[in-house]
Amino acid sequence: MAKPAASSSKKPPGKPAPRRLSPAERARIATLFERFEDAESDPRTELNYDSPYTLVTAVALSAQATDVSVNKATARLFAVADTPEKMLALGEEGLIGFIASIGLFRTKAKNVIAAARILIEQHGGEVPLERAALQALPGVGRKTASVVLNELRVEPAIAVDTHVFRVAHRLKLAFGKTPDQVEAELMGVIPQPYLVRAHHWLILHGRYVCVARKPKCDECPVADLCPSRALFAG
Repeated sequence: MAKPAASSSKKPPGKPAPRRLSPAERARIATLFERFEDAESDPRTELNYDSPYTLVTAVALSAQATDVSVNKATARLFAVADTPEKMLALGEEGLIGFIASIGLFRTKAKNVIAAARILIEQHGGEVPLERAALQALPGVGRKTASVVLNELRVEPAIAVDTHVFRVAHRLKLAFGKTPDQVEAELMGVIPQPYLVRAHHWLILHGRYVCVARKPKCDECPVADLCPSRALFAG
């Protein structure tokens, strides 16, 4: 997962200032997401998981690391520790042996083991699919909780990383200066039918098409609806 801009990890974003959309702007935004849906109706995370526990663990490990690097590590890790009980038995040092290739692995190992203990002691070994309880787990901030709840279709949520932040600004969906502000703006302008899938559409679009340095406007399905396209012409 790409690194988010600096932001409070535990506090929810404040409500955005009321933003009145003209009929034309409302129609443009609806068409944007219709096109994303036409291209991929059910977008999902690129992290590999097979349960809420392996999902929350993979997302926590992905902070400041690529999904590819995390998948390589968890392919081996989850083969031996795919439940809180097995992870706790593995211990910090045992876990480090699987995730040493990932950035901040010592801190992540400490958090994953601490989270496993809490899940066993307080939640019967199950991942609580409620935001406050999720965010109370070590190493799980607002962004990680948002990814988990959104991926499992529990709650419409948008985790704003560098890809989402960039795409939201280029498409003029949001104008905030922080991830929390952008999240609040996006939640206010994206049509309800698309809200639960918007996070993945935006992140994948930023990862593969609307890239940072040279966006691939010729391949973009919404290029004609993008207010920023002229900036990259030529």
